Amino acid sequence: MTTVAELAGDVVLARLREQARALGFSQIGVADVDLASAEPGLLAWLNNGWHGQMDYMAAHGLRRARPAELVAGTIRVVTARLDYLPRTTADGWQAVEWQRLQRPEQAAVSVYARGRDYHKVLRARLQALADFLAGIVGPFGHRVFTDSAPVLEAELASRSGQGWRGKHTLVLDRDAGSMFFLGEIYVDMALAPSAPVTPHCARVPGKEKVM
Repeated sequence: MTTVAELAGDVVLARLREQARALGFSQIGVADVDLASAEPGLLAWLNNGWHGQMDYMAAHGLRRARPAELVAGTIRVVTARLDYLPRTTADGWQAVEWQRLQRPEQAAVSVYARGRDYHKVLRARLQALADFLAGIVGPFGHRVFTDSAPVLEAELASRSGQGWRGKHTLVLDRDAGSMFFLGEIYVDMALAPSAPVTPHCARVPGKEKVM
């Protein structure tokens, strides 16, 4: 069994990215767990009541911004992006959806909600990716998440190069827009963090989304 110490970090990440693509992920990145600079924004967001009736957002306090408190031993977070924007329609997905609105007798369901529950799909693929990594480096501590725990996923995604926070508060990618799912693997190994991308639109001060 090859250990992390015996493999260069870039080799591990290269193999992990290759397997991620094979599993259908659009991109993966690695984030550090020091999110201290995001804590004031999270507290202000909660204190202003911008979480509305989502009481679970306040229930865990700052644990959402402290990965090592959520899963002991965590020192990095592998972030994953899975695009759901359909790209196979000849007329373009926008034209298809506009045509759908011309048929009021038919219900229209959001694109992301069509097909299997994304929580199940992403969680299974994330676990498969974690199992692949264990096959390279040996057993390691980890836990996978897909919008299923107090995780500051948009912050982790933007810090690890998945995109930047747009004016609509979501993470944006130049090709995929914001039409993608995010997932995370909390790990206890020191993978090299990915570089963030340059923002291409300004944020609205104080309106950052913290989920």
